[in-house]
Amino acid sequence: MQGVGFRYQFERTAQQHGVTGWVRNRRDGSVEAVVQGPEAAVSAVIGWAQRGPRNAQVAHVAVSDADGSYGAFEIRDTE
Repeated sequence: MQGVGFRYQFERTAQQHGVTGWVRNRRDGSVEAVVQGPEAAVSAVIGWAQRGPRNAQVAHVAVSDADGSYGAFEIRDTE
């Protein structure tokens, strides 16, 4: 859901949990993210994503494995 600060709140939540990766808006209006870190921290971020920030309307969260290594958590440009 775009327009409710989702990416910025996602970044803040990821940093609070000490995970790495990235988040970005997609042209279709969805948000895509990669999160890496300890299982409990990743689970906490996924749990947050299922709710999102206030005024967000989260319809679906898909979870899959991802490759890569990230030094920090960042917001990326729209894909």
